[in-house]
Amino acid sequence: MDQTKPGRPLRLGLIDGDGIGPEVVGSARRVVDEALAAADAAPVDWVPLPMGRQAIDEFGSALPEVTLTGLRDTDGWILGPHDNASYPPQHRVAPGGAIRRHFALHANIRPVHAIPGIAAVAPGIDLVIVRENSEGFYADRNMAVGSGEFCPTPDIALSVGLVTRAASERIAHEAFRLATARRGQVTIVHKANVLPLTMGLFRDTCYEVARGYPQVRVNDEHVDAAAAHLVRSPGDFDVLVTENLFGDILSDLAAQLAGSLGTAASLNCSETRAMAQAVHGAAPDLAGHNRANPVALHHSSAMLLRWLATRRGEPVLARAADRIERAVAATYEAGIATADLGGLASTSEFTEHVTARVHRW
Repeated sequence: MDQTKPGRPLRLGLIDGDGIGPEVVGSARRVVDEALAAADAAPVDWVPLPMGRQAIDEFGSALPEVTLTGLRDTDGWILGPHDNASYPPQHRVAPGGAIRRHFALHANIRPVHAIPGIAAVAPGIDLVIVRENSEGFYADRNMAVGSGEFCPTPDIALSVGLVTRAASERIAHEAFRLATARRGQVTIVHKANVLPLTMGLFRDTCYEVARGYPQVRVNDEHVDAAAAHLVRSPGDFDVLVTENLFGDILSDLAAQLAGSLGTAASLNCSETRAMAQAVHGAAPDLAGHNRANPVALHHSSAMLLRWLATRRGEPVLARAADRIERAVAATYEAGIATADLGGLASTSEFTEHVTARVHRW
């Protein structure tokens, strides 16, 4: 049993969000609490905060100031999914993107690997997509004021993409540092053949950063070719670095190759803050039925614990993360799964199995 406890308990924000959010966030909280207890780490001081439709009803905003203020005083947080497409028109800005922008969470780290016990199209897949999170072609975060989409007439819609050298350098360093701890290969994904200024700047800046990591092999691919390559031979990839929209699309594709979007984890981070967030959405049709798969947020929470372990110099947090990942794998290997993966377990039943298994090592 590990006796190295942190000097101060973790203070983590907890945001339920919409749809299945309360169910999967509640499951993640339970699993994190049990894993920390099993690793003999100090318990978490949880800080519940509102976001989404609940926040609109109570505060008149999907992302109220009380939430942003509360998050500033935490070590990190778990974010549930949002369903902004269902919000009233004046509240349609995605709150998850707004949080990323407000706290400058420039890196979105999305690991993809097959899980034993889960049928996968590509059972050997093991890669990480490093997605630039602050600009690119997402209209809600690429302009200083207002949206990156606008209509000069009702029949014409325009979109502005943003790529800067500074953001490209920053995300490239994330990718190359990660590759040095993995298999030592980075693939730069772009579309410079048809977007030579924006994507050309991104590609060329990544190659400039690569010179500082001579131990890492580097190549580049157009995004359409990379998508085909992922399907044909995913084992050829180690770390992929790309802009915002491309990273979003490729990570969903890769997650499905690994078995299910329901198991796809991600961490949004800067040098000083991190947010665990599942890749999937709010699935409003499943909300309240106790059928949602909580594994993506289990894995995302483990990523957050591992990030905090490094930042705080507390290996016990990384060991708690290991317990979560091993417990999820052992649960699947035992043939227990939720309905999206062909199983019979409810969300709460699956959670019980995982929490029991975090104590076995």
